[in-house]
Amino acid sequence: MPDREKNTIAVLILAAGGSTRMGKPKQLLPWKHTTLLGHAVEQIQRVLKDIFVVLGANEEEIRTGLGNAVVPIYNPDWKKGIGTSIATGIQRITADDYDAVLILLADQPLMETRYYSQMIDHFGKGSFTIIATHYGSKCGVPALFDRTHFAALQDLHADFGAQKIIKKYPEELYCIDPQGKEADVDTVELYERLFKIKGNPDNDPS
Repeated sequence: MPDREKNTIAVLILAAGGSTRMGKPKQLLPWKHTTLLGHAVEQIQRVLKDIFVVLGANEEEIRTGLGNAVVPIYNPDWKKGIGTSIATGIQRITADDYDAVLILLADQPLMETRYYSQMIDHFGKGSFTIIATHYGSKCGVPALFDRTHFAALQDLHADFGAQKIIKKYPEELYCIDPQGKEADVDTVELYERLFKIKGNPDNDPS
């Protein structure tokens, strides 16, 4: 295996969804001193610098708050499902010479820098080409893929996400227990509960 310590890793944040159950763009919901999407960017940019964000619904509104730290990518087929967002993002990053990609979601605010560092460390050991997140009986994103999987990721379509590829290569997979940090904000009730405990800036000791 090549020396993974020297590899360049791109970050692909999936933020194209329409947030139909929320009734508003959840990417822009307040979280600490920023938004859900802004928080995701802040956490990952402490360990990786090349960050791409796939946008779809409410693209213009969300793009204005991104700043210069990330590269926005528009997915015109976002309504067809998460697979199209992954494929669109991978198509963009393959234009550069990245050795791997870390795919994460904009709506998992409990995922923090330490967890991403753990994923990168396991990848750097060179024993596995996929480092993913454990969800009970399956593994999913956040997930880090070696470039050997780029072609398969770019071929994803409709509502088939990265899990399809993760399941295909069990011998190349290392799955990490997120210890409760895997919750994704998909309802108003869950958002309000998590915000009260973790997202309210008034409760942030920093």
